[in-house]
Amino acid sequence: MGKSRARRFRRAPPAPAGPAQQRGGERGPEEEAAAELLEKLQHPSAEVREYACASISKLLQQKHVIPAFVQRDVVRCLGPLLMDHSLGVRETAAGALRNLSACGGFDVCDDMVTSDIMTPLVALLKECSTGLDANQLSPQKCRGMNKNYIEDIANEAINLLWNICECNNTALYIFNKEGCLEAVLHYMKKFATNVDLAISVANCLQAVTEDNPDLLSSFNASAQQILETVMLCPESTMKHILLRTLIAGTIWNIKDTIPPGSLGSTVNAILKIFSESLAIDAGETIIRMNEAEKNRLKLDVEAETEENMSDTTENCVLSEDDNMEEIPKGQPRRENDVSDLLPSDKWELKEVTALLTAQQTALEIIVNMCCSEDPSDDEWEELSSSDESDLFMENSYNEGSGLLLSPLCLSDEVNSAFLNNLIPKKILEKTAFPNTVALDICMHNPSWKPLIKKLNAVQCRALTCLQSVLLVSDVDCLGGASALQSLAQHLSQLIFSKKELPTDTEFLEAVTSALRALLQTMASKNISQCMTPEQLLALCEAGIQSSNASVRVNVVSILGISGSVLAKGQDTAETLKMIGKFLLEVAMKESSLVVAGEALDALFDVFADDAKRRKRTI
Repeated sequence: MGKSRARRFRRAPPAPAGPAQQRGGERGPEEEAAAELLEKLQHPSAEVREYACASISKLLQQKHVIPAFVQRDVVRCLGPLLMDHSLGVRETAAGALRNLSACGGFDVCDDMVTSDIMTPLVALLKECSTGLDANQLSPQKCRGMNKNYIEDIANEAINLLWNICECNNTALYIFNKEGCLEAVLHYMKKFATNVDLAISVANCLQAVTEDNPDLLSSFNASAQQILETVMLCPESTMKHILLRTLIAGTIWNIKDTIPPGSLGSTVNAILKIFSESLAIDAGETIIRMNEAEKNRLKLDVEAETEENMSDTTENCVLSEDDNMEEIPKGQPRRENDVSDLLPSDKWELKEVTALLTAQQTALEIIVNMCCSEDPSDDEWEELSSSDESDLFMENSYNEGSGLLLSPLCLSDEVNSAFLNNLIPKKILEKTAFPNTVALDICMHNPSWKPLIKKLNAVQCRALTCLQSVLLVSDVDCLGGASALQSLAQHLSQLIFSKKELPTDTEFLEAVTSALRALLQTMASKNISQCMTPEQLLALCEAGIQSSNASVRVNVVSILGISGSVLAKGQDTAETLKMIGKFLLEVAMKESSLVVAGEALDALFDVFADDAKRRKRTI
């Protein structure tokens, strides 16, 4: 596969929403719950409306429930509540719509835009932005804690906006037309005191700036200054690393607004942020944060025990003197209570999650930085993996020097920044399997178990990133022939290190894509390859069984590249015969025309080279 785009990493389209529909016109439990809760949204009591919104929000996290709400026009029911007189109702309504957009997928987001969700959403965003710093909107008491309703409402609304704009072009058009950028950037100014809100804004900005040239003119000097200030913030928490990574991605998206003389230094700053993120060992961080969580929970228990003992003593004193006022249950803990200084619940888990998200994001952006020009969506779908690779190699070839262009297809200054920040080295480090100790921690801790998927995602993104770097980099930039041979051994170990070949589709696609790009580069430079014919055939026999057509294309191409190299050597007739037999069988039996075509191309390449060699010998 020649290159990748950011869209490749977005949410998958939603599954068909059939299970929630009942036969025979009968109302199932989902329909009953939806009808009851939607009716309560019209209740005169703000508390009842807030309860209904919160209940709907929880239910909408279950995909099978969504059709029952969509059929009852949930968007038109919840939309007006974004401007409700009660701030609590606004927040829970925005949260419910956010969950609907996140869990419902592209089709539901389209329906939300059709139902005119953008009108109240834009009004809410602008109103919150205007009142963000007003005295009357300062933090209020809610269940014994300080709560800034406006910032919390804004956080839900920004996430809703992000989901919809990422899925729907009409929403993006409205974002541009209504001048939402100014309001969104105003929220970013709160990054020093509310990093969670800032991260939501950064996610939204990265989405709305991708492939959106109409928005570029809105990024004036003031807007760019806000982004630069955030990108240079010195805080070292994982959340701040994620924030800087997302802002760096946004700045890359709007690079056309940067003066040519400043582009080199800007890209250097972007890559420095990515380097900082990728340099952190996620496995070690999981181990350290898990230990920190255990210590915190232990201190929490000790502090709670101490507090209960103190409460018992105070109750005894109170019984002797009825004139003393009883301390209410909602009272904050005493100032000398050590737990007041500890992080909030799940703080450690949130930090690790932020780190893995930052690393995945950085790798995805680097992939796109390596792609000079993207084809249109239609062209992207039509291109086979072989076509992509050929297209990429052709676009990357510099006829004057006979070498591939530098990373990022930009200036020598930018290429130097790429290498100075050790980006290739750090990408390679992330292609390794996750730390086994960290995996064990996650496996035995239910709340940490979702991190396993994130760890695997980072590895797959690193392999895809490695593939893109290989396709646009000069061999010398990658460390020369010996470095490529070491890389081939590393990829071979990833594939063959276990008793059975990997079956995970995402990993298999990523690792075979990287191996294909590597073997292609090595073959073009006449660098000897390290995989044995037996390993190649074993990989191809396993890969050709994959349900993923890209994996099948990759293994066929890998066999074709290796066969072409073997055809130039001596005493390889038997191996070439096995390769030819395998490729011919794929070409005849494969149901995908793309895979069958790749097999035919590989056959022609292998035996055309062999025929030329024999002709020269004669």
